[in-house]
Amino acid sequence: MYTFIEAEKTTYGVAFLCHLLKVARSSFYARLAAAKARAARKAADQDLVHEITVIHVASRHTYGVPRIHAELRRLGRAVNRKRVARLMREHCIQGVTRRKRRSLTRPDKKARPAPDLIGRDFHAEVPGTKLVGDITALPTSEGWLYLACWLDLATREVVGYSMADHHRADLVVDALKMAEGRGRLRPGYIAHSDRGSEYTSSQFQSEIGELGLRQSCGRTGSCFDNAAAESFWALLKEEIGTRIWPDRTTARAEVFDFIETFYNRRRLRKHKVFGYLTPAETRQRHQHDLAA
Repeated sequence: MYTFIEAEKTTYGVAFLCHLLKVARSSFYARLAAAKARAARKAADQDLVHEITVIHVASRHTYGVPRIHAELRRLGRAVNRKRVARLMREHCIQGVTRRKRRSLTRPDKKARPAPDLIGRDFHAEVPGTKLVGDITALPTSEGWLYLACWLDLATREVVGYSMADHHRADLVVDALKMAEGRGRLRPGYIAHSDRGSEYTSSQFQSEIGELGLRQSCGRTGSCFDNAAAESFWALLKEEIGTRIWPDRTTARAEVFDFIETFYNRRRLRKHKVFGYLTPAETRQRHQHDLAA
């Protein structure tokens, strides 16, 4: 109605049109006076949408409202979270949702698994004291590429990983050696996994003895006993974007880029004490606090 009055006021007059449409003249003039402010808000929203889009693209189109809002605040933009949600909804900018994955756990019925030292407590106060590990399979046109990872529960940083065209014990041992080689582990730390044959093998247990760590295993068939590792696989497979790679070499390169460039150093995660930080920043914050 106000737009119509504005367009026709030179022909019929404001008083007549307001009377005809049963609108108070004061309301029409108040809206007219606020036009400049509305235009400024619209321009500000357009600028904010541009910033949101840039952050969303940089996150591999994976960030939803919480991480977009956290990244904006890290960049010095004091913006309301509801405003971010509204603009993302209006412009169809969405984060990813995770999908289910197939399990690779093949328990060795003859092996004696280690006790569960985690007890579904996927929290650690200090880096290098609790690790969780698992194996997943990535599809390529050449066949499966198997990936083993070890995550530090204090930071959720991937501290060790290995890739191969098989999932024998060598795969998880190489990933553990990488975690140890980075020099961030403490004597007697816990390495938790499922009861797959790779983790109950004599080769893996021999490596555990040499490194002086404590092995922990969840129950067979219970994904919740290794939920932190399962969660990382769901995150990786959804946020990496690719569903089937043309070959194993390409898959290796993209997994390396995802872990080292994006996940460990750029992807924000909400820490219960520090707020939104990357895994690498969380480790640095822990080290700073320990030094202090």
